[in-house]
Amino acid sequence: MAAKKKTIRTIPQERTPMPEQDPRARARNFDEVACGYSIVDAQREAERCLQCADEPCVRGCPVGIDIPGFIRKITEKHHHGAYDIITDTNLLPSVCGRVCPQESQCEGVCTVGAPDTRLEPVAIGRLERFIGDLAIAEDWANVPYMEPAGHKVAIIGAGPAGMACAADMAKAGCEVVIYEAFHEPGGVLKYGIPDFRLPNSVVDAEIDKLRQLGIRFECNTLVGRLFTIEQLLTEMGYSAVFIGTGAGYPSFMGIPGESLNGVLSANELLTRCNLMRARDFPSFDTPLQPGKHVTVIGAGNTAMDALRVSLRLGADSVHCIYRRSRKEAPARAEEIHHAEQEGVDFNWLTSPIEILSDDKNNVRALRCVRMELGAPDASGRRSPVAVPGSEFEFATDMVVFAIGTNANPIIGQTAKLKLDKRGYIATDETLATSMAGVYAGGDIVTGAATVIKAMGAGRKAAAAMKAYLGLHDSTVVYQAPADAATLRFGLPADQHNFVRVRSA
Repeated sequence: MAAKKKTIRTIPQERTPMPEQDPRARARNFDEVACGYSIVDAQREAERCLQCADEPCVRGCPVGIDIPGFIRKITEKHHHGAYDIITDTNLLPSVCGRVCPQESQCEGVCTVGAPDTRLEPVAIGRLERFIGDLAIAEDWANVPYMEPAGHKVAIIGAGPAGMACAADMAKAGCEVVIYEAFHEPGGVLKYGIPDFRLPNSVVDAEIDKLRQLGIRFECNTLVGRLFTIEQLLTEMGYSAVFIGTGAGYPSFMGIPGESLNGVLSANELLTRCNLMRARDFPSFDTPLQPGKHVTVIGAGNTAMDALRVSLRLGADSVHCIYRRSRKEAPARAEEIHHAEQEGVDFNWLTSPIEILSDDKNNVRALRCVRMELGAPDASGRRSPVAVPGSEFEFATDMVVFAIGTNANPIIGQTAKLKLDKRGYIATDETLATSMAGVYAGGDIVTGAATVIKAMGAGRKAAAAMKAYLGLHDSTVVYQAPADAATLRFGLPADQHNFVRVRSA
């Protein structure tokens, strides 16, 4: 008998809450804040999905996960089936379920959460995390049969974009090697996101799923210094290359005092704490002198991580400085809420103008000015304007800049790749670069964005790489027949391969 059609009135009205650590306890430990859904929680929340025919949530997902499909499997208590559906397009469900900004993507267009319903959207991210964590606990894997294609593919950077591209190329039968500059794979998932948001054990478990596809990781390998992209394509025998090195070069403001002791970037603070394990000093040898009164400049997700890490490292007070209001803050609302719960002091509409020193060139205070919002800038956000005569200063012994990042210049300096005016790698609409057989995606192309958008770029580049290599894309089942006039030797243009010819 067909199931009765769900309506807004018949589904559970309240969103299933996520169990969390008590704020007073978690502010002093690195254990995960959100504890995850139980099977009962997941079942109840899955019942809130209306199974919309037009599937707006799928269109809102940068990697196109069949969201209604996997949620339907949860309602049927077929959890392994839900995992199979998710991993058709995303091999990192436990990661994405934790760190993706679902509120501005899949959940942001959820029919249940539409303004006229006055309900919260289905907790898609929490359900994805539930399935991913269950898969890790029960050691599930989704390894399809892969016919060897006879091509070697190099991936530069073991972050979200590189791993997504690698997975698709491995499934297409290519031999895939990922080159990573750090000593562990994971990219920003390892060095940028603290354990209380994304435990390293979860990242490692998801990376092991990639190894099961036959992907090989070569760590401690800085491409551009040990060898070049040109060498990969020639003497090292690779047929194609994907660049997913991210944008980890920190930005500063250029105000007086930035060279003082006690000034650093959020990238450095988080990398030392997360990847290099400075939080466990002296069990690990990485030095990190935590401040007692820490000030973080910026209000994005990276700034929230830096603020909350500083609390856990033992700071007596932690302050956030942001030149716009809370409404304009780019961080996820959940991250700001958690930071407030843990005791972070937020100073909205405030901008630093100078870092002041003591007689030993250490930071002793920060001079700021009050701001007000004026007319919108080119991006549509209201521009902050300084309020005359509003300067003030407050004591601090550490200043952390979290105001954005730039492209790492090494690849651009060592390869004949066209760059855009900001120094990022220039690509066409397929993510092909100016060098034949070389593709790029993620933050190194767009600037800093989200994990899931980087993964979407990796998958998009993989589709173009398969076309370049003449491989049939198994994700494209039906194609319009080619015009006979465009056929050469019976093959359409997108199936013509490239052959390297060396001149004498």
